[in-house]
Amino acid sequence: MLIGVPKEIKNHEYRVGLTPASVNELTNRGHGVVMENNAGDSIGFTNEDYIAAGATILASAAEVFAKADMIVKVKEPQAVERAMLRADQTLFTYLHLAPDTPQTVELVASGATCIAYETVTDAGGRLPLLAPMSEVAGRMSIQAGAHCLEKAQGGRGVLLGGVPGVEPAKVVIIGGGVVGQNALAMAVGAGADVTVLDMNINALRHLDNLYGNRIKTLMSNAHNLEVAVLEADLVIGGVLIPGAAAPKLVSADMISRMKKGAVVVDVAIDQGGCFATSHATTHQDPTYVVDGVIHYCVANMPGGVARTSTLALNNATLPFVIALAEKGAKKALSDDAHLRKGLNVAKGKITCKEVAEAQNLPFVEPMEVIAQL
Repeated sequence: MLIGVPKEIKNHEYRVGLTPASVNELTNRGHGVVMENNAGDSIGFTNEDYIAAGATILASAAEVFAKADMIVKVKEPQAVERAMLRADQTLFTYLHLAPDTPQTVELVASGATCIAYETVTDAGGRLPLLAPMSEVAGRMSIQAGAHCLEKAQGGRGVLLGGVPGVEPAKVVIIGGGVVGQNALAMAVGAGADVTVLDMNINALRHLDNLYGNRIKTLMSNAHNLEVAVLEADLVIGGVLIPGAAAPKLVSADMISRMKKGAVVVDVAIDQGGCFATSHATTHQDPTYVVDGVIHYCVANMPGGVARTSTLALNNATLPFVIALAEKGAKKALSDDAHLRKGLNVAKGKITCKEVAEAQNLPFVEPMEVIAQL
C-alpha cells in the first residue's frame, strides 16, 4: 500500500502523522510512504531522515493526496484537505466529528473511508489512540492554567503551590479519566489544593488510594460541582463521552459567579467543550475572558509539545497503520472489532452512532458499509 503523510496545516500544529522510525517499519514491510516536503522538519524530523527511512518526498499536499491509498494525519482534515479526498481512499486521523457539522458533511460527500483515532477501542473498553494525547493534554492543562493565573496574564496572581505561610491555589478537576489523572499528578506535584469530581465512585476510590489525604474526591453532582467551581482558582474540564459531544457541565451562570481572574482550561473542547462559555481557541491566541474568568480552550493542546506528542501518538497508532496497510481497510476493519469502532464515515454513510445522533443524521451499522468497501 502507498501511505501518504501531508504536513499539518491547523494553526500552530507541528505534529506529524508518521515518524521516521514508523516509516522505516512500513517500508521494511514492503509498503511505500510519500511525505509532503518538510512535514516533520519543525520538530526535528528532516526530509533526509525520512528518505533514509525509505520515504519519498513530494512537493505538496496535493501530490500526497493524489498518489496515496491511505492518508495518515494527526488533526482533522481542514476544508482544503477534505476537498482532496477520494472515494477509494482511507483516512486515519483524529476527527472529533460530533460538534463539527461542516467536516461531517464534507467527509460524507467525499465517499472516503474515515477512521478516527479517538473512537478506536481496546479489550478493556479504553481508547488507546486517544490516551497518549489525553495524557499530554492533562499534564499541559496544569502548566497552561498556572501560567494564566499569573497577574500579567490577567489571572488572580496566585501561585499553584503557594509558599510557606501562604495557602496554595484551589484546583478543581472535572473528570477522573486519563486527562484528569494526568492533570491531578501535575497539580499535586506542584503543591496545589486539589479536588477531583467524577460520577464513577470506583474511579474516585482509585484516586483516593493513590493520593490519600493529598487530594479531595467528590461525587460529581450539580451541588458538589457548583460549590467546587465557585471556590476554585483553576478548573480543568476533562470529561469525555466517546465519540459524542461533551456535556455542558459548567453553566454560564456559574462562570459569572466564579472568582475574578480565575481560570478554566477546557480539555474537552475538541468535542465541543464542557463549559457553556467555551469556544475553540488556538496556540496563537489561546485565551479569552468571560465575566472576568480566563478561558483557555486550545483545540490542539498537545501540538504545543509536538515532538513529545508525535512520538507518543506513533507508539499507539503504528500497529493499526500496519494492519490497514497489510490487510487493506475492508479486511482490517472486518477482522478487528476495536479498529472497527474507529470507523466514523465510509461510502457516504455515518457509521458512528454518537456522531449520527449529535448531527441528527442517519446511522448505518459499520459492517453493512464495510461489506461494500
